[in-house]
Amino acid sequence: MFRVSLQSFVLLLLFMFVQIHKLHAQADSDKVLGFWYTENKKAKVEIYKKEGKYHGKIVELKDPIDPDTKKPKVDKHNPDVSKRNNPIIGMNLIKNFVFRSGYWQDGTIYDPESGKEYSCYMEFDDPKN
Repeated sequence: MFRVSLQSFVLLLLFMFVQIHKLHAQADSDKVLGFWYTENKKAKVEIYKKEGKYHGKIVELKDPIDPDTKKPKVDKHNPDVSKRNNPIIGMNLIKNFVFRSGYWQDGTIYDPESGKEYSCYMEFDDPKN
């Protein structure tokens, strides 16, 4: 017959609760993963996780061709001149977000239309999403 002390049973329950809580937190943090359109619908961005941090890259543009050059759009407003010929499609513009306290924080987002990078956080408008 197998006997378990009350203390061992309580510790086992506590351990199980912590593991379930971790799984739930993991599920909440990963709900941002996938494909999203920018607010103005000009670009489709893939949010992915790498080494515990969340990043995003442009995978599609509504208007991928620059009307002036008739070529695929490039990062022409980047303050780093050496990056101005980098294509917009495939560009990593969301970098290094971590999920903490119910939202993604401590990351940056790059705006290729202005060439500026901003510190910001991400959260859902509706927490039920």
